[in-house]
Amino acid sequence: MMTMRTRTSLISAASAITLALSLSACGSSGPSDPTANTESPSMWALTGSSEDIFRSSVERWNEENPDDSINQEFFANDAYKTKVRTAVGAGEGPTFIYGWGGGVLKSYVDAGHVSELDQFLADNPDVKDRYIPSVLENGVIDGKTYALPNNNMQPVVLYYNKELFEQIGAEPPETWEELMALVPQFNDAGIAPFALAGQSKWPNLMWLSYLVDRIGGPEVFQSILDGEEDAWSDPAVIEALTKIQELVDADGFVNGFSSIAADAGADSALLYTDRAAMMLHGGWVYQNLKNDAPEFVESDAVGFVPFPAVEGGEGDPENVVGNPANMWSLSTDATDEQRDAALNYLKDGLFSEEYTQAMIDSGAVPAVNGIEDQLAASEDKDFVEFVYGLAQDAPSFQLSWDQALSPAQGDAMLANLDQIFIGQITPEQFAENMNATLGE
Repeated sequence: MMTMRTRTSLISAASAITLALSLSACGSSGPSDPTANTESPSMWALTGSSEDIFRSSVERWNEENPDDSINQEFFANDAYKTKVRTAVGAGEGPTFIYGWGGGVLKSYVDAGHVSELDQFLADNPDVKDRYIPSVLENGVIDGKTYALPNNNMQPVVLYYNKELFEQIGAEPPETWEELMALVPQFNDAGIAPFALAGQSKWPNLMWLSYLVDRIGGPEVFQSILDGEEDAWSDPAVIEALTKIQELVDADGFVNGFSSIAADAGADSALLYTDRAAMMLHGGWVYQNLKNDAPEFVESDAVGFVPFPAVEGGEGDPENVVGNPANMWSLSTDATDEQRDAALNYLKDGLFSEEYTQAMIDSGAVPAVNGIEDQLAASEDKDFVEFVYGLAQDAPSFQLSWDQALSPAQGDAMLANLDQIFIGQITPEQFAENMNATLGE
């Protein structure tokens, strides 16, 4: 019999999917507003977990600083990544460019599309001191700062449905072998072991990056970043890809995973409607769950653990992958007036007391110092302190590969990894294809 929580969750899931689909092709609440001041700085950001926080912050800023008002526009993740690269390359990007750092940021820096922020930080030391240094470093390219963190630390974690684990009498996996042993147990119970939004491709990457790190350590991906010859042929990469295909072949993922989109929230819906037992995803998903399925969170049905260790692997099991935080860069195409207004917001609007508390209240962990007491007082204490501990204690916090690599390499990697998941190429073919992109 379907539980009340499940019936409510199904309604929430349908609503979330409808909303996400309606937003995926276009932006909202921005320069298209006929009342917007086109001379004001523009800001593009993502729909989803932090949207209300960004929106409220800017609305409050605009009310208190009408001479420095900002025009906002929001886009679904996949649509945004395509749109912003095209717009920035054409000199038509927003004043505030939402990003992840890494290779994409470097491509903007190399092309002269984003402004250096070191003089701003030197003039405003309090701004620099607010950030956790390891997170701030993600906006540094060749020793100069071009982006500042704008939201929360987002390590990728393994979410699980506690009720489904209780149903089969199991515990969350601590090792890869334990993870694989759970697959037939859940399948025999008619439950998908893992939810996965394979249509979006980038969720697949979380599996590869964690497995490569656990098997070979962060040095393997560093060799790829450094463009070393045949770096993609490292045994750790081949073994990780092999393990992924073994998990697919064992029916580890929900049927039809390659047609599920992350922007629609359908992967998370599988978890909270009791149709999938686990999901590997970013820290932002907890905020989405609070919005889309509050009863699932409030009933303490959602669990979260680190990615399992791989026996014999050289990587430290405390290493994490994901996004240290998202970032704001400022376009070099902005006018002096737009730049000045934007810098004023970065100084006095971003991570204001209200902004930081709103982020914590949403179930997120801001990438700033001195928030331990606020985290301890949070109604989401277990999750936010878990994430804070993961990020603070990690020997290595590796940026998502599709952002760390150049845009050309990142796109090629996601396309080839999709082929791995659907069984169209072998690990060796993946490595050969990707070795051809080194240096791009």
